[in-house]
This record gives sequence, structure tokens and C-alpha cells, in this order.
Amino acid sequence: MEDIEFFDICEKEQTAATPFLEQEKDDDDSVTDQFWNVANQPNGKGHKIGEKSEEENKIRSKDASEGVGEDSDSSGEIQERHMNNGNNNNNKTMKYADRVQILNLRRNLNQLDNIAKEKDLTIEKAREELSACQLRIEMLTKERECTETKIEEEKEAGNTAAIFRLQAMHRRLCAELGNEKDLESKIALMLKENVYEMWQIEIEQGKFGSLRERLEQDEEELERQCKERAEQRIQKEKTAAQLAEQKQQVGKKKEMEAWEAYERRHQKVVEDAHRNHEKAVQFLKKSMSRIRQKEAKEELKTQEHMEKRMQAVLSLKNNITSNRETLRTLQVRDKAKALEAKKQEMKMRGAILAEGGNVTKEIFLHKQRVELERQKQEFTEQQKSRKIEIVARILQEEACVEKQKKHQARAEALRSQGKLPDSLKWRIKTWQYIENACEDPARAVLQKSWCTPSACSLVDDKSSSVVDFSEKALQDTIRENDDEEANETLVEPEFTGLWSQECNLYKMPKDETDPKPLGASKMERKIFTENLEKLRSGIIHKQVVSGHEFKGCPFYSKPSLIHFKDFDVGKTYKKKIILINASYSVNFCKLVGVSEHLKDFINIHFDPPGQMSAGMSCEVVVTFKPMINEVLEGKVTFLAQNGSFSIPLQCTIKRCVLALDKELIDFGTHVVGETISRTIILTNRGALGTRFKLQTSAGDNGTCTTAKSSLERMVSPALDGITSEEKASSSPVESSLYENKEQVSPVKTEEVRQTYMLGESQKTENNLGSSHVEQLSQDALITKADLEAENAQSPVEPPPEEEPIEITLGKVTEGEIGPFSSIKLQVIFTPSVPGDVHAEFEIAFDNPNCKPLHFSVIGVSVDVPVWVPNPNVDLKICMYDRLYQDCIIIRSRAKAALRLKFEVCKELSNHMELLPKTGYIQAQSSFSVQLKFLPRHSLPEDAGKYFDTETRVLEVPMTIMIADKTKPIEFIVHAIVTTSDLEISPAEVNFGYCTIYEAVQTTITLTNKSILPQEFGFVGLPEFVDIQPSDGFGTLLPLESLNLDIIFKANKAKEYSFELTCKSEINRQFKLSCKAVGVHPPLELSHSLVKFAATALNDVSTATLYVINAHVSLNRFTHAVPRIGKGEIAPVGPTSFEFLVPEDSPVTIMPSVGTVLPGKKCLIQVYFRPVLSEQLIREEAVQMLCREDAQRTMLKKIHESEMQKRKDETVAGKKDGKKPSFAAFRQPLRVRSSKHAAASSGFEPPKPEEIKTNSEEYIAAQYSLIRNFTGKFERYIIPCFVASGDIDEKIGSENLKYSPYNTLYLELHCPAVAPSVVVTSNNGKNIVNFGEVAVGHRIIKRITIQNISQEQLALGFSILNPNGPFLLVSPVGTLEPGENQFLFISFCPNESKLFFETLDIRSIKATLTLSIIGHGVAPSIACSVEGEVLDMGYVIAKEKVTSTFKIQNTSTLPLRYSIKLESLSQTRDKEQQRLPFFITSPPGRTDFVGTQNYSGLSVFNIFPVEGVIEPGKSQDFTVTFSPDHESLYYSDCLKVVLFGKEIAREIWLKGAARNHMMFVEGGDPLDVPLESLAITSPMSEEAAKGELEEPAKSLLLSLEYIQAETSGTPAVRELKIGAIRTAQFASKKNVEFSLDSLPVLQQKGFTIEPVKGTVDRGQIKCISVSWVPPADFDPDHPLMVAAVLTLKGDIKESYKVLFIARVVCT
Repeated sequence: MEDIEFFDICEKEQTAATPFLEQEKDDDDSVTDQFWNVANQPNGKGHKIGEKSEEENKIRSKDASEGVGEDSDSSGEIQERHMNNGNNNNNKTMKYADRVQILNLRRNLNQLDNIAKEKDLTIEKAREELSACQLRIEMLTKERECTETKIEEEKEAGNTAAIFRLQAMHRRLCAELGNEKDLESKIALMLKENVYEMWQIEIEQGKFGSLRERLEQDEEELERQCKERAEQRIQKEKTAAQLAEQKQQVGKKKEMEAWEAYERRHQKVVEDAHRNHEKAVQFLKKSMSRIRQKEAKEELKTQEHMEKRMQAVLSLKNNITSNRETLRTLQVRDKAKALEAKKQEMKMRGAILAEGGNVTKEIFLHKQRVELERQKQEFTEQQKSRKIEIVARILQEEACVEKQKKHQARAEALRSQGKLPDSLKWRIKTWQYIENACEDPARAVLQKSWCTPSACSLVDDKSSSVVDFSEKALQDTIRENDDEEANETLVEPEFTGLWSQECNLYKMPKDETDPKPLGASKMERKIFTENLEKLRSGIIHKQVVSGHEFKGCPFYSKPSLIHFKDFDVGKTYKKKIILINASYSVNFCKLVGVSEHLKDFINIHFDPPGQMSAGMSCEVVVTFKPMINEVLEGKVTFLAQNGSFSIPLQCTIKRCVLALDKELIDFGTHVVGETISRTIILTNRGALGTRFKLQTSAGDNGTCTTAKSSLERMVSPALDGITSEEKASSSPVESSLYENKEQVSPVKTEEVRQTYMLGESQKTENNLGSSHVEQLSQDALITKADLEAENAQSPVEPPPEEEPIEITLGKVTEGEIGPFSSIKLQVIFTPSVPGDVHAEFEIAFDNPNCKPLHFSVIGVSVDVPVWVPNPNVDLKICMYDRLYQDCIIIRSRAKAALRLKFEVCKELSNHMELLPKTGYIQAQSSFSVQLKFLPRHSLPEDAGKYFDTETRVLEVPMTIMIADKTKPIEFIVHAIVTTSDLEISPAEVNFGYCTIYEAVQTTITLTNKSILPQEFGFVGLPEFVDIQPSDGFGTLLPLESLNLDIIFKANKAKEYSFELTCKSEINRQFKLSCKAVGVHPPLELSHSLVKFAATALNDVSTATLYVINAHVSLNRFTHAVPRIGKGEIAPVGPTSFEFLVPEDSPVTIMPSVGTVLPGKKCLIQVYFRPVLSEQLIREEAVQMLCREDAQRTMLKKIHESEMQKRKDETVAGKKDGKKPSFAAFRQPLRVRSSKHAAASSGFEPPKPEEIKTNSEEYIAAQYSLIRNFTGKFERYIIPCFVASGDIDEKIGSENLKYSPYNTLYLELHCPAVAPSVVVTSNNGKNIVNFGEVAVGHRIIKRITIQNISQEQLALGFSILNPNGPFLLVSPVGTLEPGENQFLFISFCPNESKLFFETLDIRSIKATLTLSIIGHGVAPSIACSVEGEVLDMGYVIAKEKVTSTFKIQNTSTLPLRYSIKLESLSQTRDKEQQRLPFFITSPPGRTDFVGTQNYSGLSVFNIFPVEGVIEPGKSQDFTVTFSPDHESLYYSDCLKVVLFGKEIAREIWLKGAARNHMMFVEGGDPLDVPLESLAITSPMSEEAAKGELEEPAKSLLLSLEYIQAETSGTPAVRELKIGAIRTAQFASKKNVEFSLDSLPVLQQKGFTIEPVKGTVDRGQIKCISVSWVPPADFDPDHPLMVAAVLTLKGDIKESYKVLFIARVVCT
């Protein structure tokens, strides 16, 4: 904060000084550059403030660092320059650089002052904090002393609880006191640093004292100079203002003059514009009138166009309708034909079976015969069509030859004359136009090409060459002056303005001209063709990519067919196609050309794109300019790198395609005098319109009423239908045959058609069965006989010309039918004479290519004076006891009034009535009669034969009697009578006992006995009853039964008895009796319905509810009390409950048993954990095993079949004389043996109970079921039994009395879904068990999870215990569908106990819970070494000795150990640099490493060094001691390290080495256990032999006599004399020792035993020394006595033993 405030002040000062600095910046640029160069130079002599600002400016911005740090660094230089130039500045004006120096100096001084102030403030704050801290330390010290006093008091009082509390307080106070002392030291240190920095700042301020005074003087001088410059600037501004004012006045004067000139020009412009506007208005009016006229014309054209489009849309709609009807008719006809064929086949089967023949064979032969006849007929027709084609080709060739001769003559004339005159040119053009326009249409249709060289080549090569020459010469001649005489052509468009270009004759492209000279010989053409083929074969290459050769079309075209449809001659059409490279690699495309006969009409615009990559495309534009009205077909050929390809091209002319929607109009039966109309639709599906005319066929007048005409009507439609069907089903070749016939000989089309129709009829008759033909002939004979009888009865017959016309046509009989349109034609039937009517009509067309269309009309007329238009009165479905009425209309065609009498049959006189019973109908009018029908329940018995009891259909004949007429008029009344009953089953419902906290549901069935749908509804329901669905309302379909749920919910404890009423739509009532008993249980549930969320498998969902005991009083008047119906009130007191959860259910309730006190509630938790049942998993495992066995069996069968096949081949080879190979002979034997083994050991699937839960089959089945789990929903109802009393006071729950009627019910909705994330490792188990892990040791386990859903999942993880041993190392963010990810969980126990935690892996769909278990075990061992020291004893130098100890694993986990020696530690070198322990005098020895070998080898060796000790096992360790020189201080530290971390045991290894076989041990140490760094060379053997006695060594033995009040304890010490067991020194087997000066010792109070003796090898003897002070002993002066101990072994050694004794008082 200090630095930031300082920079803000500097920036403000620099900003304030900026205006003054900018004034003379231009004048002093050179000085400024010099100053900044000096300022930016590095200066190492800056003071501390400058250095500090430089360090801080590295973090801040560059400008601030340049403004402060560099100025601070150069402040010393500025000071020197300022002091040197101070006198000159008083007399001269300050320059820009001097002012900058003053400002920088002021800024640095201000900075120094601010830092001093802030540092002073910091020191004051630190002192205050220090004083406060010291005050708190004093308070805490006093509290601690007070607490210690209280602790002593409580200890005396024996108050243990208070002691613990005060000790805890004491520890807290000590901790706080320690913290405060640390804080005090920190604050003191900080205060000290701040004071030191303040002193430095004051020193710096003292350095700048004189500079500060001088700076103030310079600032005053600077301020004076600024004032002077300001006055000069003001004077200059006044002068400049006066000059500006003068300039402004001159400018205003000029501006006024310019404004006046502008006004004059503007006035003139306005006047000119006014005159021009008047003229423009006149022209605008004329233009607007022309535009309006043009718009009116365009609007009229638009309306006409819209009307045409509307007509086209309507015609399209009509065409679609007619097409649908036609398709429907064709489908019906096809079905009828198929049915008829099936019937014929069934009849044939029956006949063959009756004869006893082979049905399949006969039918097959019959089908073959029919197929053969059809093929013969087709072959005949093909021969006919081919003949016609040959004739057409001959005619075409003749025409070509004639035309070629004409062209040749013209070409010769051109050669002779050189140039045609104008008159001849016009004549040639005129004849061409006439020839094209007036060409024979039949010949034009048959001509496939138009003067093409390919067509002419059919004659001979010579004529073709002549023709080519003549044609090209003629085209060249015409092309010479084509552009000049384009306007003189006789071809004109049909409508003006349609042709954007003039009609020019076709120009041959230069690319298509023959490169060979005209008139080339046949040999030259052949050579040219061969060279061209060679060239093309060189261009084409095979395309092979990655070893695959491309075969097929290299380019695909879009579209695949170039089709110019419905073209007009003279117009130009363009189509764009796209070529796509479909080959494997780069390819190219080249245009070869179009078919020869299309070159005159087709022009291809194609720019070769070069090489094209696979999948790339290019465009081709095809231009078609038709010159003749013919169908053209050909292809466009291209050449690619791997071959040529072509695109088919087709040009079709406009045609008329006419059709009728029907061929027969049947009016049906009508009464004489009526008028009926029908419509037939004529449709043109082509693009060419024509005129039509509707007329009757020749010889038909529409009044054929004789039997002969009826016979014709019966036979001819059948034949026509068959003919049309056969024609429709004929092949396309046959249809083209008819077209060609009509084109070749249009005059004889009718004959051809009749011939074909006759042949088709014969073919149809042949195809029909013989039975059908016989039946047809019999019908014809019967009809003829009837005709003769009628002619005999009525010999007088009116002539045909006098018969009235009954079938007539409508208003439209002729007109124009446009392209793609339809016209409705009306046919009117007016029956005047009873009988059958038949008429034939024909529609003729002006277009000669359109065949006439025919259709037939039939109708029947009857003659009755009075008739009923509706002879069948249908009353539909009627119910009993309901009145139904209908009005019957009676019409009369008589010319006088008639009396009518209406009669009803006797059986139905009680149920049906006609009103009035008698009436008069006027002439040619109508009369209405009212029919009333009231069916009663006795109708089935009364109606008799008129009523069908099974179908319940009533058919009643009604009679109308006409006066003076014997023949009555009858009509029939139809009705279906049904009942209106509704049946409720059962008739009575007993809900039983129902608590007030639940609802009881029962189901009833409501049946509709009627065959009519009936609406129903339960009305007047009490408030405690509900009926579902739809609240008891609905509609019953005929004879339908509907289940209704009646829900009863008691609102209080009492007995209920009530009725439910169901009403039908006719207000009939049906009753249902109900009974129930309301129960108020002592306990209640807070929620009776629990809906769990969708829970994944192995996941857990939890719900919470309460069991409440609200029964606190027996007063039933103030509130509702628990009781059963009107029974006794439940007692007030503790009430127990028990939830009975079904077995094997995924629901757990805790607690399931408990007791609730009055006015209390008990918390209940419900857990839902969906799992797969073990039985289901076992069954799936069995099925998987069966599937695997089936697969193996199938593979085995395939293998056996292959082996059998090889065996058969081997046997066949033997028969052929070939010797089979040894492998082929040996392999079948092996297969047979395996087959025999498999047969002997057949697979028997295990039973589901035999599958173990830890087997691989079980785990695989479980994993498969989880992956394929689709979800399920289960509903559980858990009963809760309630009993009065406390369950804890009873031995068991069975001793409590309870009523089953007080049972509460808890409903659970449990939806289970498939988990989105599953564990795939550890066999799919969700338990991560680390097992037993040593405390402090870390183990990491990897868990694999997989997303088995179809969506990406974002995962979240629950938080593990931060202080626990488990840690999630690598969480996963997202999982893609089907992706596997790894989770790493570590376990590091810190204490010995069992740990358990759960890790929830949450996704948006479900939660996967991992149970993590681990057992921390503290490793423990037992060592056979007692104590901490393993003494290896004495050994001869350069010899070895071994010792063994055992370590046992007493823990429950395997221990991985390693043995380490302190001497081999990596930190040993650092420890050796420290001072020895005997110099530093530590409290205890910490350095266990003693003398080491000179050779560098380790003194102590341990085996084994590392390994694992199993639980309860032990490991033996061998320690080898091998010193290489004499020393008594060999030692090392052995550490047993477990798991590479924990040191379980430390053993101090020690040993001694001697060069001789004897040693003395004991006494006080007189030297340090360290050797000198200098290595002393051992004594040579010669010296050892020469001198067998070594100098005496010293031993110190101190004894302390303990003086008590009454008696004392003698001081006792021991010296040990030993002999080392070794193979050396064989001459000396034992060691002798002796101690001299014994009398002196005894005199001084010493007692020594033994004084001398011998020690065998490997033995140790102890010399006991005890001391009791003599009488003359002075306690103030210790006793010192010396003696010599002599040892004799391999050498003689002497030890000077110094005995020091003293008395110690207790």
C-alpha cells in the first residue's frame, strides 16, 4: 500500500507539471535528449530507497519504473549538478532540463518524506501490538499460576473430574502462553527491523537537508519565471486576438457578397425548374397512361394464366380421382380373376382326384400346356411385328435412296455451275420447307432417322459416300450466305415474339466434320479406321488402385437419361447434366460425340476439365433444336482413361393419350318416368390436344328391349372385359405392334382391330374351362327360347323408329380437349317403357393417331301405378318399450286418384301400427304414412316366424291394398330389437373392515346386455365413495363388460350400509348394495404411499416417514378415539408396531419393530435397493452354458462333415487307383475318436442350484443381465401390525394382543432401471476390499467403470473422509457411451482398526455406490535377542564367528522386511563429520558404530537381508563377526525395517578382537571406544617370537561401600578372565592367571577370590573383588591400591589393576 500511494502522488505531480514542461519542449529538445541519456544510464551508487524502488518497479508498469526508479538512481547526480549550477540559475532563465531536474528532485524528496511517515506509523503500531502482547502474556501467566494452585487444591481434595478439567485448562493456557511468546518475539523482531529502517531513512533525509533548502529557492525562482512567461503569453494572445478579429470582419464581407451571388443563381435555377416541371408533367401523364394500359394488359394476361393454371389443377385433381378409381377397379378385377383361377384349379383338382389321378402332375402339365400356347401366340405376334418392321425399313431405305439421288443431282449441278443463282437457291429452300412440312405422317413415324449417313449405309458403301459428298456440298453452299439471307426464310413462328433468334438452318460444327478428304476410297477409309482404333486403344488404360482393378462405368451422370419431352419443332431446348467421377482415382473425360442420326439436332457444349479426382464432377450442356416432329433416340458418348461410356438420349414428341374412367354405366332399376343422370370422364394425359365428338355407335338407338339385345348385353361385355384384360396384360411388343400397324396402314386400322379382337376372343375362349363354355352356350339357348316365347305372345311390336329414346346425352357432345386435362360427359336415363335398356356410344377424335373410345350404358325400367320409393324401411336397432316412428312415402304415376288401404300382419298388431289406415293418393302425387313401432317384451313370442331369436332381427311385410287392383304393393320393415338392461356383478359388495387412513378398493363388472352403446353414470355418490375410471361415468359398447373400481374411504369409526345408483341414458336405474365397517387404529403413518425415484440396480434410495401415536385421551366427545366400528375404545398408553416385509424383496424398513408413547412419533426409514435375484442369475448362467454348448456342437458337426468329405475323397481316390496321403488317412481316425469321446461324454446342463455365486458362470450371467436390463416396476404393500403395550416389557411380540383390523398398510412404488455406470473390474463387484494393510503403508487399487448407456455422462463423486485413510486419486469427469475409465483409490491406515467408507459415483441418471473396506494392522514382531545388545564376544583377529537369532511375525499380515546396518547407511559420511560423543558429552551414547575393518569390508554381516515373513511364521538370521585387526570396540547397529519405512527393532551388535588367545574384561573404561585415524602396523612375527611378553596394561576398578544408618553393604566387583576358542596356538591349550600384592590388598579391606587359576579354551572365569572399609579408613579420602594381574597363554601379559574404594552414605 505504501508503494502504491507513493506512485499515485508521483503521477499527480508529474501530471500537474506537464503544461509547464510542454511550453519549451521544442526549444530544448537537444538538452532534453542529453538529460534522458544521462538519466537512463545505469548507476550503481544509488541509495537504498532507489534500490528498493527498482525491485518493486519490476512488478509494476514500465512507465512507473522509468519515472521513479531511474530518477531515484540518478538523484545523486542531479544533486551534484544542481549544487554546481546553483549560482548560474539565479541570474539566467531556467532551461527545460533544469526544470525537469527540480521536479524529479521534489518528487524524490516527497517520496522519502512519505516513506518516513508511513514507517513511523508502522513502528507505532508494532509498539502497541507488542505492549498488548506483553499484557496478554502477563494475564495468561497469572491464570496458569492460579490454575496450578487449583490443581494442587483439588488433588488434596481428591476431586478427579475437577483435576482433569483443570489439567486440560492448564494445557490450553500453556499452549496459548507459548503462542503469545512466539508472537511477542516476532513482533519484537519486526519492530527492531522497522526501527533500523527508520534510522536509515532519517540518515537519508539528513543527507538531503541542504539540497532541500536549495530546492525551495529554485522552486520560488521557477514560479517567478512561470508568472513572467504567463504575462508574455497573455500579451501575445491579445495581439493574436486583434488580428483574428480583423480577419473575421474581412471574411464576413466576402461571405455576404458570395451569398448575394448565390441567391441570384438560385432564383434563376428555380425559374428554369418550374418551366421544366410543367413540360415534364405533360410527358409524365402520357407515360403513365401507357404504363397503365400495359399493366392492364399484363393483369389480364396474369388472370388468364391463373385461370389456366386453376383449370390445370382441377383437371389434375380429376385425373387423380379417375386414376384412383381405375386402379381400384383393376385391383378388384385382378382379385376376381385370381379367385376365378383358384376356383378353376380347385375344380380341376377335384375332378382329377375323382378320377384317381396325380393332382400335382396333371396341374403341372396343364400349366405347361397353357404356357406353351401363350408362347406360341407371342411368337406368332412377334413374327407379324417383325414383318411389319422389315416392310417399314424397306420403305425407309427406298425413301433414303430417292432423297440421296436428288441431293446427288443437285451436287453435280453445283459442281458444273460453280455457284447457284439466287432463284435456284430460293427454289431449293422452298422445296425443303414443303418437303419437311408436307411429309407423309405414316412414313414420318416409321422413319427412324432423318437423312443420316448411318441410315444410308444400309444400301452400299459407294452410295453412302456419294450421299455424304452431296449432303456436305449442299450444306456448304447453304452455309455461305446463311447469315446474309436469314431474314428471307419462309419459316415463321406460330406466335410473334417467341423466337429470340432467327430461324437459321442447322450448321454443322467444325469438330464433327470428317477430317478425311471427300471422296476417299474404301481402302483409305479402312486404313483410317484401323489407325483410329489403335489410337483409341493406346488412350485407354486399366485403372488399378491398391491391387483392385476398377470395372464398370467410370462416370455417373445426373440425370442418367437425357430426355427432351413434348418438344416443339423450331424451338431450342437446353439441359444440363453433371458427370461424377466414380472411379478409384484421378480420371479424365473427353467428349467423343453423339449418335450419327442426332448430329443434326443435338449440340453438346462441354469444356474438358482436365484430370478429375474421385468424386469430383463437371457439367455438360446439351442443346436440342428439333427440325422434324419425330421420336429420336440415341446416346452421347464420352471417353475416359479406363474406357468409353455413353449417356442415353431420348426426344419424344407431343401425343394425345386419351382414356375413359369407365367402360360401362349401369343405371340399375328405376321406375318409368324418372330421370337419372350419370357422368363419365374423358381424360387426356398427353401434351397434345384434339377435338372430340360423342355419338352413338352405328345401329344403336338406345331402346333395345328384346331378348336378343339382352343376350348381346350379357355376352359382349364379358368378351370385351376379357379382351381388354388380355390386351392390358399383353407384352410391350404386342402394344408396339398395334401402334406400328396403325402407322403403316391407317386405312385398315379397323380391320386389324377386328381381327385382333377375334383372335383375342378365341384365345380367351381357349383359356376358359370347358365347363364355363358349356354353361355360356346353355344360357344363350335358354335366352333364345324365351325370346321365341315372348315373340309368340306379343306378335304386334312397334317399329324401331317409333320407339322412344330412353338413354340420351347431355349438353356437351363435342369440343376441344386440351393437354393434360379432362372433360365430364353426361349421360341421361329416362325410362319410359318397362324392360332392359342397352346403348353403345363412341367418342371419335380428329387426331388420326387416336383410336375411338367406346362405352356401354345399361338400365332397367319397371311400370307400377303406385310404388314405394323405399321398399325396405330400416328402423335400425330398437329397444324394448321405446317408441320409434318413421314416415313412408308412397308415389303414384296414375292419372286418377286411388284409394289405398294399409294393413299390418296380425302377429305384430300389438307392436306396430300404420296411420292412417286408409287414404287417397292423388294423380301423379305422393302420400305419406306414419309408421309407429313400440316393441314390447312379448315380441319374440308374438312375432313368430318374422323374428329370429338368435340374431334378434325382425322382418315384417307390410301390405298396401289398391282399390280395384288385385295385386297389392308390399314393402318390408326391418328392425333389430334389443334390450336396454345393464347388469352389475356382484349385486352386493362388502368392503369389510377399513381404517380411516386408507381406502379399500373392490372391482365390479358392469355389462351392457344391449347391442346398442349405452351411456351410464353413478349418481348421488356419498362423500366416502369414489368410482373410477371417469368418476363412474362412461359409455358401454354393445355387449361390452367394463370393470369399475369402487373405492371406499371411511371417515370415522362406524358401521356403513348404503346403496349406489347407476342410471342409463334412458333414465333406467340399477342398484348396488354396499356394506363396510370403519376402523380408527391407535397409530397412524405420516405417509401411506411412498414413490421412490427410478433407482438403478445395486443403488439405494431412501425415504423417511413417521409412526405417530396421537391417542392421548379416552374422551370421545372432544375428538375421535381409536376403536373398531362401535367397539371398545383402545387404551391410552404405549403402543407397539411391527412392519412385516416380504422375503426376498428389495425393501428394508428400519426399525421394523418399535413402541410409540402417547403423543410421540417414531422415525422410520425405508430403503429400496433393487438387485437381481440369484435364481434368475443362475437360470441365465445355465442358458449361457447351453448356448455355448450348442455353438461348440455346431462347429463340431461342421468339422465332422469336413472330415467325412475328406474321407469320402480318400476312398474315391483308392477306387481310382490313387494312393491316399498319410495325413488324409490319419485325420479321420482322430476325428472318429474325438466323436466317440464326445458321444460318450454328452453335455448335461447343470441345475440352477449347482451354480455357485463365486463362479465365473455366475458372474458372467450377472454381468449380462445388468447390461440387458430394461427396467421394471414393482409395487409392494407392507402391513404394519399394531398392538397395545410396550414390546420391550414382553418376552416376544407374540405375547402382545393385537387386532388384524387395526393393521396399517404402507404402499411402496419401486421402479428399477438399468445402471448407467457399472464396474467391470473385480468381476463386476461394487466392493473394493484392500484387505489387511500395515499402518502407515499405502496401497493403490484400480477400479474400471464403464458407461453402458447411450448418452454421455458427467460424473460427480462424493467426498471421502478428509482425515480418513481412503483417497480418490484420479476422478473422472465425463464418460462417453461404451467408454471405460479407471479410478485409482489409495488406502493408507494410520491406526490399527477396520475402516469402511462409501464412494458415490453420481450421474444424471443414477448413482453407483462403491463400498471401500480396509483393515489397518500394526505390524508386530518378536525377536529372540533379549535386550537391545547382541554380544559376539571375543575372537582372534582375522577369524570369524557366527551367531543366530530369530524374528517371529506376530501380526496377521505378511511382513516385508529388510535388514540395514548403521555402518552402511547413506548418511554415515555426514555423521562422521560431527564431533565425537565423548567430546560433546551427550546424556547417552547415540553413536552405535564403533571400530571398522581396515580393509573396508563390513565387520558384521547378516543373512538374509530382505524377505517376507508370513503371519505366525518366523525367520532365522545369521550374524557373522569377522574383524581384521585387534580392537575391543567393534560395534554396529542392526535395524529391522518393515515395508521399507518403519523400523521395528534395533539391535546393537558388539564384539572384540584380540591377537592373542586370552583377554581380561571388566573394570571402568580408561579410553574412548574410537581408534586413531592412523593405522599402526601390527608387530611382526619375529618380534613377537623374540619378545613374548607385552608391556603392562592398566585396569581401573572402583568400589563404593554403601553406609546405612545401622549397617553397610560391602562393595563387590568382578573381573573376567577368558580364553578364546581358536585353532591357532595349538601348543597352549589353556590360560593361566595370577594376582600379586594380595597381603596389601587384604590389609586395605579387599577380598579377592580366586587369586590364581587356569582357564580352558572357550571358557571364562570371574575374579570376585569385595571391599569393606577398615577401621582406620578416612571417608574423606578415597582408598587407592595397585596390584599386578599376570596372564600366561601364547604370550605373557601383565595388567596393572588400580583399586579405588570410597564410602557412600545414603
